Amino acid sequence: MKKMSLGQFVGNIFRVKMPPDMRAVVQRVSKAEVRVEGQMVGRIGRGLLVLVGFSTDDTPEGGMAMAKKIVNLRVFENDEARMDRSILDAGGGVLCVSQFTLYGDCRKGRRPSYSRAASPEAARPLYEAFLKSMGELLRASDVSLSAGRFQAMMEVESMNDGPVTLLLDSEKVF
Repeated sequence: MKKMSLGQFVGNIFRVKMPPDMRAVVQRVSKAEVRVEGQMVGRIGRGLLVLVGFSTDDTPEGGMAMAKKIVNLRVFENDEARMDRSILDAGGGVLCVSQFTLYGDCRKGRRPSYSRAASPEAARPLYEAFLKSMGELLRASDVSLSAGRFQAMMEVESMNDGPVTLLLDSEKVF
C-alpha cells in the first residue's frame, strides 16, 4: 500500500481532487516570454505565467486536476475592479514552464535538496500530460497556450500585473 501524506488523507476524506504533491507558481502577467539559447520558444501577452514542478509521487491525473485549478482561478478583475474572472473569462494566454527547483528543500544547510523532485525521466511525461490537459481545457476558449522547453536552460522574462502571484501546493505546505 502506498504511503499517504496527511494532506492526501484529509483530501480523501473531504473528496478534494487536488494532485498528490504537484506545485505551481502562478503569476498574472502583462506579458511573458521564455527563451532557450537566445531563441524565443514561448510568448504571451496578458495572461498567466505558470511555473510547475513535479514530485516523485505525481500522476498525469494530478496534472489534469492542477490544470483545472489554474484555468479556473479568479485572478482577473471584473468591471468593479474585483478579482472575479478566470483566464477563461478574461482571455489572453497561458505560458507554462517546467521548474524542478520548486521542490528545492532549503530547511537544512545552504544547498537545496531536490530529493522530492521527480527525475527528468519521470517528470517529462508528467509535464507533457499537464500541457495536454491545459490545452484541452483551453481549446474552446480564446486563450492561447505556450510552453518552455523541458530540461533546457531557459531565460524567463515577465512583467507581473498587480502584482498577483499565487503558490499552489496540493499538500498545503505554504
